[in-house]
Amino acid sequence: MPGGMPEGKRGAGRAILWPLAIFVTIALALGVPFLIWGESLQANLSDEGAGVWLESYGTYAWAGGIGLLIADLAIPVPTTAVMAALGIVYGPLLGGLIATAGSVASGLLGYGLSRRLGRPLVARLLGAESLAEGDRLFAEVGGWMVALSRWLPVVSEVVACMAGLSRMRFGVFLAALLCGSAPLGFVFATIGEAGAGSPLLTLGISALAPFLLWALLRPLFKK
Repeated sequence: MPGGMPEGKRGAGRAILWPLAIFVTIALALGVPFLIWGESLQANLSDEGAGVWLESYGTYAWAGGIGLLIADLAIPVPTTAVMAALGIVYGPLLGGLIATAGSVASGLLGYGLSRRLGRPLVARLLGAESLAEGDRLFAEVGGWMVALSRWLPVVSEVVACMAGLSRMRFGVFLAALLCGSAPLGFVFATIGEAGAGSPLLTLGISALAPFLLWALLRPLFKK
């Protein structure tokens, strides 16, 4: 059409806009609990508070830690404080394994629920063509998105849900999820056991390790 945007550019714009729209919608939905309960939970579970809370569960502290990390899908749990507390209670190795398990379980739950329940709703609202664009995006760069998002609050849950909506291959999703969750869990469990740490060093290790791990594993999942 004269003076209008070419059809190809309009299609490209839609391809970019639908994942952005879904991302913002999920982020807002997950962000509401942060506005309501965020300050209270941060005060009760940050730093020493999380360790005291877990120790109150005795031999079931590991289950309490995993439960809190899974609950982060719905409520604003300070996950890094919980992971550090697991390091205090169980040490850096076992605490890191438990923290990783909790982070992976949270990602799998978000992925599974969104794939099972959310995809039909998105298809009705946006149409199959728009949903197919999301499938293409996650098929191409979904592994990077999942692996690198695990150390980002809220974003990690949103990306896991979007991966489920886009029916990202389960094996690829799980591998990328492990690449992101394991460094985060072990780093913060180690810091918790040590009793101190540098925030900048923690951020750097947590961000760089998932990138390197997924770069090594990604070739295994190429068609």
